[in-house]
Amino acid sequence: MPKAKIKRLYLIPILSKALDVLELLEQDHAPVTLEDVFQRTKISKTSVYRILKTLVHRGYVAQSQNGAYRLVSRPRRLRFGFAAQSAEMPFSVAVAQSITAAAAASGVELLLLDNRYDADIAIQNAEAFVKERVDLVLEFQVEEHVAPRVAHILKRADIPLIAIDVPHPNATYFGVDNFDVGFEAGLLLAQHALRDWKGKPDWVVGVGLSEAGSFVQSRITGAFQGIRDRLSEIPADRFVQIEGRGRREPSQLAMADFLSDKPKGQRMLVAAATDSSALGVLDAARAANREAGFAIAGQDCIPEVIAEMRSGQSAIIGSVSHEAETYGPRLIQLGIALLRGYAVPPYNYVRHRVVTPEWLETEAGPD
Repeated sequence: MPKAKIKRLYLIPILSKALDVLELLEQDHAPVTLEDVFQRTKISKTSVYRILKTLVHRGYVAQSQNGAYRLVSRPRRLRFGFAAQSAEMPFSVAVAQSITAAAAASGVELLLLDNRYDADIAIQNAEAFVKERVDLVLEFQVEEHVAPRVAHILKRADIPLIAIDVPHPNATYFGVDNFDVGFEAGLLLAQHALRDWKGKPDWVVGVGLSEAGSFVQSRITGAFQGIRDRLSEIPADRFVQIEGRGRREPSQLAMADFLSDKPKGQRMLVAAATDSSALGVLDAARAANREAGFAIAGQDCIPEVIAEMRSGQSAIIGSVSHEAETYGPRLIQLGIALLRGYAVPPYNYVRHRVVTPEWLETEAGPD
């Protein structure tokens, strides 16, 4: 007789275990402990713990202060609004990708709008979030003067706000410690001057982003302080700031104008508020055939700057990575915590790391 075919069951074991836990909680009208669930389901205690924590995170189960668990009615899916800085800015794109992936992994619906580096559009997007009734807004826009208006629109609608990199009134801040990352860039520039120029640059130039306000401008303040700590004999009048708006073309034009009356052969330490500005400065130096007299440090570690450093022939000697890939998971977790009423710090700083050509060679750094 032919053998009977065995019917395969295409099951997912951990999902079956999670459903066993849910069904047990559904049977009990009183809260149950992790030990109760373990004893009654015979699922490993580690798996039970992870299943319960996942169900709590996703809103299917609540945990009381004494640690017991109970089934709750399924809440609607959380919906976050995210206003990106600009789809044309590499760092903004990296942050947006990180947030989009983290929202999908956490089951959070994301309404993504682009501020397009424009104050009026940022206001329009804030109004759109109110109209769409999102639960929380992640705001990434650099115009300090419009921050109170954006925050006011969302506050009137009782929508919590997390401000990315640029503080907003009544908002939870998330981003870098701007003075600290600037200070790190300044130390790097000073080290270059000591090693290659006998500690004697002719100019120290900060390429700022004044529209973002004093908080972000402290990247330049920090850089100047880092340089002064190592090169104390540089006269105060040799420290100058020019405006680059955090973008490539304005930074190129501003540096070209600065160089127009400076003799060739002078040496420039340049601290840029963003990598886009750093690239603009590099463009100006190359156009004037003066790259050999430049040492440039940026912020953000965008791919084009990484490529410049890997070339081994660029005046860009370093960039401070703000670890854009970590923004998404931490921002989504922070948003969920706010909506669940947990206490969160008013300022939430990200990690940063100084990246140099030498580091890229020895550590096989980012592509």
